[in-house]
Amino acid sequence: MLAAGRAGRHALLVAPTGAGKTLAGFLPTLAELIENPTEELHTLYVSPLKALAIDVQRNLLTPIEEMGVPIRVETRTGDTPSDRKARQRVRPPQILLTTPESLSLLLSYPDAPRLFAHLKTVVIDEVHAFATGKRGDLLALSLARLQSFAPALRRVALSATVADPDGYRAWLAPWGDIDAVTLVQGEKGADPDIAILLPEGKVPWSGHSGRYAAPQVMAEIETHRTTIVFCNTRGLAELIFQDLWKVNRLGLPIGIHHGSLDREARRKVEQAMADGRLRALVATASLDLGVDWGDVDCVIQMGAPKGSSRLLQRIGRANHRLDEPSEAVVVPGNRFEYLEARAALDAVDAGELDADVFRPGALDVLAQHIMAVACAAPFDAAALLQEVRAALPYSALTDETYERILNFIADGGYALRAYDRFKRLTKGPDGLWRVSHPRFVAQHRLNAGIIVEATMIEVRFRNGRRLGRVEEAFGASLSPGDTFFFAGLSLEVERITGEELIVHATSRPARIPSYMGARLAISTRLAERVRTFLHDDREWERFPADVREWLEVQRYRSRLPAPGELLVETFPLEGRHHMVAYSFEGWNAHQSLGMLITRRMEAQGLKPIGFVANDYALACYGLERITDPASLFSPDILEHEFVDWVQGSALLKRAFREVAVIGGLVERQHPGKRKTGKQVTFSTDLIYDVLRKYEPTHLLLQAAWEDARARLTDVGRLASLLDRAAGTMVHVDLDRVSPLAVPVLVLIGRENVAQTGTVDDALLVEAEQLAARAMQLD
Repeated sequence: MLAAGRAGRHALLVAPTGAGKTLAGFLPTLAELIENPTEELHTLYVSPLKALAIDVQRNLLTPIEEMGVPIRVETRTGDTPSDRKARQRVRPPQILLTTPESLSLLLSYPDAPRLFAHLKTVVIDEVHAFATGKRGDLLALSLARLQSFAPALRRVALSATVADPDGYRAWLAPWGDIDAVTLVQGEKGADPDIAILLPEGKVPWSGHSGRYAAPQVMAEIETHRTTIVFCNTRGLAELIFQDLWKVNRLGLPIGIHHGSLDREARRKVEQAMADGRLRALVATASLDLGVDWGDVDCVIQMGAPKGSSRLLQRIGRANHRLDEPSEAVVVPGNRFEYLEARAALDAVDAGELDADVFRPGALDVLAQHIMAVACAAPFDAAALLQEVRAALPYSALTDETYERILNFIADGGYALRAYDRFKRLTKGPDGLWRVSHPRFVAQHRLNAGIIVEATMIEVRFRNGRRLGRVEEAFGASLSPGDTFFFAGLSLEVERITGEELIVHATSRPARIPSYMGARLAISTRLAERVRTFLHDDREWERFPADVREWLEVQRYRSRLPAPGELLVETFPLEGRHHMVAYSFEGWNAHQSLGMLITRRMEAQGLKPIGFVANDYALACYGLERITDPASLFSPDILEHEFVDWVQGSALLKRAFREVAVIGGLVERQHPGKRKTGKQVTFSTDLIYDVLRKYEPTHLLLQAAWEDARARLTDVGRLASLLDRAAGTMVHVDLDRVSPLAVPVLVLIGRENVAQTGTVDDALLVEAEQLAARAMQLD
């Protein structure tokens, strides 16, 4: 890294956690500042997390103080007091630690060219965490802007786990010039020591949390100095925390950490961990990144890891030493998850990481960036377009799309141009674009940012009685007439208004299972490994006896899908007809496909009742026998039912709200007061309805449509599944349930929005009875 720094080259450093990446990233800066002291801002460090910037400040100050060099290091995030922010612009430190959003705001001030004129280095930490998303788009645009102020600026990115270093080199480089970026790879270090925790007895048929293993997890905690217990969702983290308390017979200090907790509560827990006062911490992805706690000597993953990169990232939180193996335990929730855990361990052994998907930059982010540039000074459109194209996500931006974005910021677009509050930019006689009124500058700075907080929707009866709240992501997928489980009831949607879901109790079976928070879908590469396990029985000798028997009976009674094959089974069960498709495309894609296939079943007179999905399979059930599954899986479902579903649900409105906020069309905050989620929703719904009616090709509707497709549906995986379905489908019609179907069928009637997560005895009995029937050989 020092050699790349001295040569003035951009650099990407890929090295395992604990190798000293952060110090290696800063070392060239420290050397330069010692050799050529300056009072100007020399280095910007950009991190995905506010907490990470604070953590790095702590770790960086120690060596600086011990060397006795006069280098000032400060942080600037949303939490920094306003007087310090103002002072930093006048007298900046030599090293400033910040986030993509705070950097974008700094660029919106008129003094930005002066502040950054002498900038020598930008260090981007944990680059894999945001380069491929909207925050990465914003950062790429900010880097292009900084490069125009300081042409000799050097870009440095740090990451522990990337499958495609060249993709990140291209993203990092000006104009995507991959050869301008030196790749520095750290030593691999000791191989991790990963075990799969098997329950006392058998691998369960159902569940996806591993909660059954709480006593064994507690035993691991008792025999280690400090353990981090990772959970894939916030709800599961809360449940595991409670489970561990119940079996904590030694009264060991245990904490919990996730994104929904108050900032102060998180800080206290982080400090307690840093001080070595906790024996275990139950956490979500909020701690995936950059936490340097040397005393952690064990990491436990509850449920399947969903991807080898994520598993490695989490394992790396243990030890932070290259010469000692990190110790980790994976606790699978069911038999498919056992196969997934085994696949993840094999992938880690083989050094195979999950692919990162780089996509074109989002248009709402570009609109926000152009507004930030205008807030700083009038600009020339052609010069700015040239600068924007230097950022890889926007390198293919067409003149026409750029023109549309400029016009959108200038007057809101054709349907909104009668309203002054959307006229944010004006083109002067000198040909330069400038902000139309000073109030728009204040509005931009108050509302800039990429993260739009998820809101909750109130569920209530017509008479006003409230039942509780569900995530808006779930509410947005519903249409009037849909039925779902909540608070132990089957409910039918009457209407969706603002932030309320009006429902009535119904005797109809609940058709749609709930969204339990944002679920991580199994990565494509892990899914491929699981498929290989099913097909290649030479692998089976490594599996526990009950998992082997499960696969053997499945092969005897039905068949096991070969790689690339779509196995569809149909069979009767409890007076209903079931169809189970083993597509391995992840929960999100299956959830969307279930919605579409039940609609098509309705159209074919098959009287669907509902569907359930996990990462591996989708099960649909109804009153009529399905004799031709291929007709349900044809690719035109994406052109007809999919478009109708997305437009008919509130999903598009929700996506529109986000792009309208990011694109600056709607304010979240007003000087002196913050809008409620309900007010923001009302404003955006109104605009959405106007645009749908009068300007369906509006830029933001296009951006919302792209977001809606990508976010909720995993539409790429859905499309590839449907494209190959006709050629690869193998239909097996059975007289009763198959062993492979049991893990998904057990979910019927159990995926309940208000689910407390208690795995009650009835569910276990039901699973065992169903399994016994499936495993009979006669």
